[in-house]
Amino acid sequence: MNSPVPTLALVESPVQLLNVLEWAHAHAHTDIAHTDAHTDAGAAAGAPAPLLAAVPRQPGSLPGRARRPKDGPPRPDAGWLRVVVLPPTDPMSRGQLRRVAGIARDEGHAVHWQEARGGSGSPFGALAALAPAVRRAGRIVVGDPFSRLVQLLLVPARTAELTVVDDGTATMEFIAQLGRGERLRRWHRTGGGALSRARELAYAPVSGTARRRLTPRGGRVTEVFTSMPVTPLPGMRLRVNDFAWTRSRFGPPRLTKGTDLVGTSLVETGVVDPARYLDAVRALTLEHGVTRYFAHRRESPEKLRALSEATGLEIVRPDLPLELIARRGPVGRTIVSFPSTVVHTLPYALTGTGVTVAVCDIDPAWLTAAASPRARSFLAGVTETARDVHRLPAQAAPAAG
Repeated sequence: MNSPVPTLALVESPVQLLNVLEWAHAHAHTDIAHTDAHTDAGAAAGAPAPLLAAVPRQPGSLPGRARRPKDGPPRPDAGWLRVVVLPPTDPMSRGQLRRVAGIARDEGHAVHWQEARGGSGSPFGALAALAPAVRRAGRIVVGDPFSRLVQLLLVPARTAELTVVDDGTATMEFIAQLGRGERLRRWHRTGGGALSRARELAYAPVSGTARRRLTPRGGRVTEVFTSMPVTPLPGMRLRVNDFAWTRSRFGPPRLTKGTDLVGTSLVETGVVDPARYLDAVRALTLEHGVTRYFAHRRESPEKLRALSEATGLEIVRPDLPLELIARRGPVGRTIVSFPSTVVHTLPYALTGTGVTVAVCDIDPAWLTAAASPRARSFLAGVTETARDVHRLPAQAAPAAG
């Protein structure tokens, strides 16, 4: 296989890091297919086969983590991908990140942990430490183009190739905003106060530079590697993330008789009213025989305690992204979720396992007064565009009142 372009990946969440592994797997397959086509053509023309073709592939496995398929591609050339983890401050995210980072190292990738928030780290300290690597990178992979830290790190970038992998459903909004030429702003954010607007104004030059870096024009290539249903912009390269790496390394899972419910951080982001959310979880538990609740890593302990007391559900705090947890199993024959990333990713990850993924709409009455004007239409779009999922009947949601 030809040596790929040296790549630097900047990730801030476990899901981003998982999707970088998926991207690297897909990228390696593409290069192998390209190389094999050239090899076959050379053989047909009488060219000698490469010497490495005579070396048998060595069997191997990742004990306790993942299996390597016997007929899969070899690991990527050492050193072609360097992953920089920029961890958040919350313990759940950091714990999941450390575990996925261990899997990434087992896959042969270099992983560097760079503190950039609070305590021992700062955004400008991270910029000083990483700027040389950013300038040298032949390709940069980012997981969250809305992140101010990532936008700051893109300022010294010189590469003409930039890849965006999913950090969730925000990929849909990223492409829409980029296409409209708008400043990048998270869908659930409201206007904020005077201080917030002053900060955004001061940060505008950095945000503008990042937006130009991410826009495909003038020889710059922007690739989007996603499980989301998006339409690429002119000049943008789209590659579907079908979780081939996850499916090749884990499972298939053992199925339980119960139903699992996937939690969401919509309460924590101020979009959904806490009492309405508790009512919705209680109703879904009774109607669908839910036995386990997979908590989102940002859900507060107080909220989870209240849910457990009100419903009797077993609360599970996953130590890995849910796509890996579900693929390893055991997992319910039905997984119910509110509009979120997993209604797009789990059907890919669980293809052929017999698991049904169902989605429950967010009733507009559940939204808080502080929810952004975009919240209702965005959440509806997440549900309506999900593939291979079961839409729960409207009566599954509790009535307002």
